[in-house]
Amino acid sequence: MQNVLIISGHPNINESIGNATILGEVAKALPEAEIRFLDALYPNYQINVAQEQEALLNADVIVWQFPFSWYSVPGLMKLWIDKVLVHGFAHGSTAKLGGKKLIISFTAGAPESLYTPEGLFGHDIQHYMAQFATTAALCNLELLPPVHTFGISYAGRDEAIIREQKIMAKDHAERLITAIKKMLRL
Repeated sequence: MQNVLIISGHPNINESIGNATILGEVAKALPEAEIRFLDALYPNYQINVAQEQEALLNADVIVWQFPFSWYSVPGLMKLWIDKVLVHGFAHGSTAKLGGKKLIISFTAGAPESLYTPEGLFGHDIQHYMAQFATTAALCNLELLPPVHTFGISYAGRDEAIIREQKIMAKDHAERLITAIKKMLRL
């Protein structure tokens, strides 16, 4: 059995609807997967680099789960990337991550229509994926197709919106679980 490592980059998972639901569903479907909640592990932003690198070394499939934040990962997850994916470990002549699989899984608050050349952001979501493709290439990781869901926002959360977001998040989780299981069967 291959090892699955999920890095939760949500800055406060206790206030999340989408990411918390996704990770809850994944934990039920794949109880052997290790989920590392960065917000709980590092509330003071003091990353235990050796521990995080060890978790990565033990993984075959790595998932980055996060809310899309300013067209990238949230701050704590960016710090994790900066501290953990260093030269000599993640890339360079003594790199150790080569051949592992990486799935980028995220929720975006804005609707998909804003992520078009004609939309407010002026770019398709695939344009924003270049940073992840570059990171994967540098670290010799096999980047798999992203799993993403639009319209899971923090704004205006009445009961009807929360129910809708949970349905969307469960659909997202099903797609993510399918992608992970596909990698486990290879």
